[in-house]
Amino acid sequence: MITVREALDRVLREVVALPAEEVPLSAALGRVLAEDVTAVLDVPRWDNSAMDGYAVRAADTSEDEVALVLNEVIGAGYVPVVRVASGTASAIMTGAPMPEGADAVVMVEDTDGSQEGTVQIRGKATPGVHIRRRGEDIHTGDLLLSAGDRLGPAALGLAASQGREVLSVSRRPVVAILSTGDEVVPPGQPLQPGQLYSSNNASLAGLVTRAGGVPLDGGTAPDDLAATVGRLEWCIAQADAVLTSGGVSVGEFDVVKQAFADLGVPLDFWRVKMKPGKPLAFGVAVQGGRRVPVFGLPGNPVSCMVNFLEIVRPWMHAAMGTRKPFLPVVEAIAAEDIHVSPGRLDFTRVTLEDDKGRWCCHSTGNQSSAVLTSMVRAHGLALFPPGSEGARAGEVVRVQLLDPSFLDRDDPGLP
Repeated sequence: MITVREALDRVLREVVALPAEEVPLSAALGRVLAEDVTAVLDVPRWDNSAMDGYAVRAADTSEDEVALVLNEVIGAGYVPVVRVASGTASAIMTGAPMPEGADAVVMVEDTDGSQEGTVQIRGKATPGVHIRRRGEDIHTGDLLLSAGDRLGPAALGLAASQGREVLSVSRRPVVAILSTGDEVVPPGQPLQPGQLYSSNNASLAGLVTRAGGVPLDGGTAPDDLAATVGRLEWCIAQADAVLTSGGVSVGEFDVVKQAFADLGVPLDFWRVKMKPGKPLAFGVAVQGGRRVPVFGLPGNPVSCMVNFLEIVRPWMHAAMGTRKPFLPVVEAIAAEDIHVSPGRLDFTRVTLEDDKGRWCCHSTGNQSSAVLTSMVRAHGLALFPPGSEGARAGEVVRVQLLDPSFLDRDDPGLP
């Protein structure tokens, strides 16, 4: 067996950057940038008003009420035509360009609100008040977004502010998913004695999608070598990477490793010092000049998911050019004794709760690799090195975070 770190190193050595493609902004959310985005426009493009109010010369205002002659009304999208001379003001809307001569904006709340004739200004204005200056947010030439950034809603808005209609992003990896085993039946079909529904296809498809890829249903293959070879060959031809689940252990009916061999896919490694997920196979298929990583994941649902998170997900993120391909890790206090068996890097499913500003973790209970409900309940995976026997209550534990939606609240948490 090799360590998880060794397995990761070998897998990441096989990363080939996915080609870039141009997509419209409307389809770019969550994608990984394949280009730097540099500002071609100042934002704001001109000095403008931060308030609905009146553009004035600050020197014309006083602590007492003063009357100023109105020049014009400047709406957003309009260009002022009258210079603000001494004793005058222009009504102005939020975002509208500042007229020449004005050096302050008085909020409409501090006036009588008139838009014709004269306006009564109450209070002393200071130069620059309520004015947003040209380039205050962005200067032409600024680096706004970098290749390798994952695009969120604000990043899309930033690109749009520069007039970008399309962005160059890494192509999403197509990942074929093949379940194996005579006992595995797709949902929707009747179960025969000894059969079960395939949960791994659904879980892996969700994990691939969440990681930014495109899942491809490779179907199911029985414990038959020829059938497995046929399905695996089809998957390799269609995808950037292939995931199989089941059939990689040492049982009489475990045919996946032999299917690898029959297709000329040499095993780089088989079995990793991790719990759950020891029977993990990895090789690279070479087809028509393409190098397609093939991951043989265990059939037990938790093992299958943990292998994906620790080994496959980093490969996907690296292939898309993400600079940070690994799950986030936080420190938490064990809220109870957590026992693990030494010998392998242990990924214990835990829940997390905020206890007066610090994280505390609880085991989800039964840690069998067949207990899929433990993954549903888990907020993270507590990491225990191979020589560890776990943690005592009160000790610090490092925890990989899974789906961050557990941080959502049932109350706003506002002060």
